Amino acid sequence: HGKKKAVVYEFMDHVGDEWMSKVEAVACDMNSDFEEAFKERYPKLDIVYDRFHIIKNFNDKVVSEIRKDEQKRLAEEGTPGAAKVLKNSRYILMSKRSTLVQKDENARQGKLVSVPGEIFNKPEIRAHGDNESWYDELLEENRLFFTIDIVKDLLDQAYSSNDEVEMCVKLEYIIDICIETENSHFKWFARLLQRHLSGIYSFAKHRISTGKLEGINNKIKTERRKGYGYPDDEYFFLRLMELSRKKP
Repeated sequence: HGKKKAVVYEFMDHVGDEWMSKVEAVACDMNSDFEEAFKERYPKLDIVYDRFHIIKNFNDKVVSEIRKDEQKRLAEEGTPGAAKVLKNSRYILMSKRSTLVQKDENARQGKLVSVPGEIFNKPEIRAHGDNESWYDELLEENRLFFTIDIVKDLLDQAYSSNDEVEMCVKLEYIIDICIETENSHFKWFARLLQRHLSGIYSFAKHRISTGKLEGINNKIKTERRKGYGYPDDEYFFLRLMELSRKKP
């Protein structure tokens, strides 16, 4: 109950040393308390920082912030039209090229995105195209956006590697690129990678994530909403245990 080191100690006491001796690596977010607690008891454990949290940090703290900065700069320079174009480009800049290609294909096929509704006079909405061409246009017009594309591609390459040294080299290359931009958001991401480097490239060896845990968290949130909150924690945990059991 809670997020402090004591929770991890209680867990390790509960499962015991024999059980923990078989554990090779632990996947976690960048909560330093959890990492320190595991390492204090079992120094040989590898810590693997979850890929989702790395990418989310890049999208939220780099892509999104740079887009806002560029939008503000264009507005101040007296080009509100160009600034307005950037306003709706957040998800385009965050998406992989393969995703944009798929969206364009959906548009060519006339895929339905939202069905019409009579009660609220809701119109039919179909997938719109020109996503990839818009993305290419953004890259051509802005050096920082082009660098975002390079870093996204290099992160994909790094996470596809099965060799720790190879992944580490690619991550260090990303760090160098981010520093060379002299942009504060890129430099922040470079420091993030530097501080957590060993925990990031250890993914190449263990290839584990917190995906299953995030799924369980969503189950917990859904169960809590269904009951409008539970004042009795023990009863709530019993409900979660029952929810998690494999049904015959």
